[in-house]
Amino acid sequence: MKPGAATLFKKELLRFWKVSFQTVAAPVLTSVLYLMIFGHVLEDHVQVHGVPYGAFLLPGLVMMSVLQNSFANSSSSLIQSKVTGNLVFLLLTPLSPRAWFLAYVGAAMVRGLAVGLGVALATLWFVPWQGWALQHLPWALAFGLLGAGLMGSLGLIAGLWADKFDQLAAFQNFIVMPMTFLAGVFYSVDSLPPFWRAASHLNPFFYMVDGFRHGFFGVSDTNPWISLGVVALAFMVVAGIAMRLLCTGYKIRH
Repeated sequence: MKPGAATLFKKELLRFWKVSFQTVAAPVLTSVLYLMIFGHVLEDHVQVHGVPYGAFLLPGLVMMSVLQNSFANSSSSLIQSKVTGNLVFLLLTPLSPRAWFLAYVGAAMVRGLAVGLGVALATLWFVPWQGWALQHLPWALAFGLLGAGLMGSLGLIAGLWADKFDQLAAFQNFIVMPMTFLAGVFYSVDSLPPFWRAASHLNPFFYMVDGFRHGFFGVSDTNPWISLGVVALAFMVVAGIAMRLLCTGYKIRH
C-alpha cells in the first residue's frame, strides 16, 4: 500500500476506533442479546443439521455482524465527510481512486472482522465451542474476508450515492438489513417452503452466511464451492462498480 493510501487507511481506522464503544462494543452486545433470547427459547427444541440451535446460530450472528459493520463503516465515513464538507481536503490530495478504495474498504473490513471476532469471543460464555467448531477454518476465513470486502465496497457505493443521512438509512434499512436477516442467519433455508427456498438462493447474502457456517460445522445448505463462486463474483462486480464511481468522481467531484 502506497504512503498516501496507508495514511488514509490509518485515518479511517482511527475514526471508528476512537469511538469503539459505539462501533465495536455495541454491535457485539446486540448479537449476544440475540443469542441469549433465541438460544434460550429454542435451544431445547430445535436442532439443525444435527447441531444444537445455539451453536447453529453462532456463525450466523458472527457473519451478520461482519456484514453489517463493514457496510456501516465505509458508508458512514463517506456520508459524514460529504455532509460536513471536509471531503474537499481529500479531493485536494493526489490520491488515486485505487488508494481511496483500498483505504475505505480495508478499514471497513478491519471493523467488520473485529466486531465478528468480538461476537465469537463474547458468545463463548453462552455456547462453548465443541469439537465440531471450526472444522474447516480456511472456509470460514475465506467467506469472512470476501463478505467483509463485498460489504465494504457496497458501503462505498451507498456513501457515494447518498446526499444525506436519510438516504443512507433507507439504503441500509430497506436493502442491507432485509437481505441479511433473510440469508439464513436464524434458520436453515432447507426448512422453508419451496418458493421461499428458491427465493433465498437468489440472495447473495445467503451464500456468505451458508459458506461461513460450513467453516464451523462442515455442513451447509448448498455446496460451499458454489457459495464461494457466487460470493467471489458478487465481490468483483460490486468492487468494480465502486471503483468506476470513484474514477468518474460520482457525486464528489461534480
